[in-house]
Amino acid sequence: MARLLGSAKLAVLMAGMALAPATAHAACPIELAVYGDAQSGSEIDFTPTGTSATVTNTFRMILDNNVVLNGIVMWTEGVARPNGALMFKCPEGDTTGAELAACTPWHGVIYTSDDKGSIGLLPAEGGEAPKTLILPDLGPMLRQSSAYGGNGFSKVPSDVFTLKGCQE
Repeated sequence: MARLLGSAKLAVLMAGMALAPATAHAACPIELAVYGDAQSGSEIDFTPTGTSATVTNTFRMILDNNVVLNGIVMWTEGVARPNGALMFKCPEGDTTGAELAACTPWHGVIYTSDDKGSIGLLPAEGGEAPKTLILPDLGPMLRQSSAYGGNGFSKVPSDVFTLKGCQE
């Protein structure tokens, strides 16, 4: 009987050790999340925003040929939506609306999806990174941008990016 109890204790201890690594990992906060697009190899890397009063998320999209688009998210008032914008070579300092429009190849609401297919909205910093990001019409809008072709990027990403990992 003592031998049976000793074996049971060992089995429980080993099972607990096997489960420990799975429970030790905390969820990835959105400001450290890294997403990838399987179609083009493009990547979205979120970074902490800092102390902005209006920008709730900051990220960059890395395309082929080392083309980098800078992204921000600002939540709208009224019907709250996370409106994202990707910018390419925008002028510094005071700019006009026309100048900003010319250097913003994509803007729109950023949606999320979980493992069950439930659709949500991109969380602000501090929230858990969703499994999937959906940027509607991203590919077609980027294909029409000045960043595409020539010395720019050549592989157009899809509208769906999957969580690849978490920065440290």
